[in-house]
Amino acid sequence: MDRTLVLLRHAKADRPNGVADVDRPLTERGHADSAAAGAWLVKHGHVPDLVLCSPSKRTRQTWHSVAVALAGTGSPDVHYERAVYDGSAGELLKVVQSAPGTARVVMLIGHNPTISHLSQLLDPDSELDSDGLRTCGIAVHRVSSDDWASVQSAPLTTVHTARALS
Repeated sequence: MDRTLVLLRHAKADRPNGVADVDRPLTERGHADSAAAGAWLVKHGHVPDLVLCSPSKRTRQTWHSVAVALAGTGSPDVHYERAVYDGSAGELLKVVQSAPGTARVVMLIGHNPTISHLSQLLDPDSELDSDGLRTCGIAVHRVSSDDWASVQSAPLTTVHTARALS
């Protein structure tokens, strides 16, 4: 059974003085772009069964705005994983490999440069821009494995940067 791994870099975040990195919120544009990402996922049939998300405020807010756009398409399980915030690309791969076999579409919401490094680890020959995913960037990988635990590589099939219409 083919599976899909959707990598989503969090949307545009603010940098308020005196706020810890983990607590940085999204900007207004970030909320709007996240909703656009959700609409794009629905339109292209990439609605997740499982969401693996960094526990940072900006990634949680990105997920919440995406989830609003996914309303009516089902309710994925959501797991907030510390390794998605501060882990290496290899550690992110281990988080993906821990997904249950019942999940057909897994979405991982994280941070650059690590989320882009994971995409390149999965498909070293991909055409992903050398700067990696932009804010609210989406990388869709096709997983041909029978289960998530054995995933070592996955071709990149689509790259999209979600932006709200102005």
